[in-house]
Amino acid sequence: MLEIDLIEKCKNNDRKSQMRLYDMYCDGMYCISMRYVKNTNDAQDVMQEAFIKAFQKLDQFKAEVTFGAWLKRIVINKCLDFLKSKQQFQISIEETDLQLVADNNWKVDEDVDVSEVKKAIEELPEKYKYVLMLYLIEGYDHEEISQILGINNTTSRTHLLRGKQKLKMLLKEKNYGKGY
Repeated sequence: MLEIDLIEKCKNNDRKSQMRLYDMYCDGMYCISMRYVKNTNDAQDVMQEAFIKAFQKLDQFKAEVTFGAWLKRIVINKCLDFLKSKQQFQISIEETDLQLVADNNWKVDEDVDVSEVKKAIEELPEKYKYVLMLYLIEGYDHEEISQILGINNTTSRTHLLRGKQKLKMLLKEKNYGKGY
């Protein structure tokens, strides 16, 4: 059965189709939840809430993007809502009027692996960490990030630029010591 047919059946509250759609996406959405909330039980709860919301709002899905991308955005928003409710997530918007210089240099030493980068991202302040995660890991652009986080486009770019600088510093310190 095609995914679009499955979605149409889900719109009509077909429970078997909803379960099939859930089974198709639950593992991936759980991984996304874990990247943000860091606790198995909380990640499962957030993911469940996201699926409930998705099924309730399925009539709003217009297939302009893939269903997975649409669901992923709901999961990320639920994660951020969860973190806000736990007061673990704060975004400062004091940098709204800064002029930015484009910086597309994401090169790090070849001996740095992905797990080291992910660990270093976790050490960043939240305002940088979430922008970096949304940009690098989730693949969102600045317009999407600004909508998700409720910040403006310039702030998203600023946080990405500064987060990247801090990330590079952390990786250098870990690999070469603070005296580098």
